[in-house]
Amino acid sequence: MQIILKTKDMDLTDAIRQYVDEKALAIAKLVDEYDPDAMLEVEVGKSSRHHNKGPFMRAEMNLAFLGNMVRSEEEREDLYEAIDVCKDDLRRQVVEHKDRVQQDQRSPRPDKE
Repeated sequence: MQIILKTKDMDLTDAIRQYVDEKALAIAKLVDEYDPDAMLEVEVGKSSRHHNKGPFMRAEMNLAFLGNMVRSEEEREDLYEAIDVCKDDLRRQVVEHKDRVQQDQRSPRPDKE
């Protein structure tokens, strides 16, 4: 799986890159067996709001696999928390999609009348 990491209004540190790679690995484990050419775009940074209180750290993940796009976005006070919540939401969506595909494959064809 290809991972593209972007930042907005902040510097990318090694700690942030390592943390995002660690979280992306959990998504890759779900997707790689079905689509090794999947692409995960991760954008982290500060939101464009000009305040210092409230949720202003942002994480966004877009996953393209098997011709589908799954997206998650989260704003929190802590960047690492935003990444965690975003990853969990993306993982949930991927699992739901895989279950739906398996359910369709297992269901019988409709009878001809």
